[in-house]
Amino acid sequence: MNLTAIYPGTFDPVTNGHVDLIARAAKLYQKVIVAVAVNNNKTPLFSLDERVALVQGVIHDFPNVSVIGFNTLLVEFAKQQGARVILRGLRAVSDFEYEFQLAGMNRRLSPNLETMFLTPAEQYEFISSTMIREIARLQGDVSSFVPPFVQQALTEKFKQEF
Repeated sequence: MNLTAIYPGTFDPVTNGHVDLIARAAKLYQKVIVAVAVNNNKTPLFSLDERVALVQGVIHDFPNVSVIGFNTLLVEFAKQQGARVILRGLRAVSDFEYEFQLAGMNRRLSPNLETMFLTPAEQYEFISSTMIREIARLQGDVSSFVPPFVQQALTEKFKQEF
């Protein structure tokens, strides 16, 4: 079946956990769109353009994966892109309740759009962009949690603070 899946998030920054899910999704779907959200409810460290560029840096090995920034309702964006699947990552049981509510709302708004959940590999279960930003802000080593060029981008962002 020729399915397009959307993997939405703020990706602020993209982590090795995100890359793990992208790699596995690329094997499951004909086309995967990593949808980088503006998300006005958050104040991201990186601009939308910077986040899109960072994600583009991790997808070069996946010819069926693309990256697009968006600032619309996810179900509308999915419809515009011809996607039939929303991919969401579940790191822990604590993620499930929120993700379950989102999936239900998205199904109500767009009944033809399905939500599929993927869990990251064990070594990435505890990684979150929020934790990565805090560790990097305090000049901790994030090299095992993010790709090298993302680590460099974090170093540059926080260089002015110290």
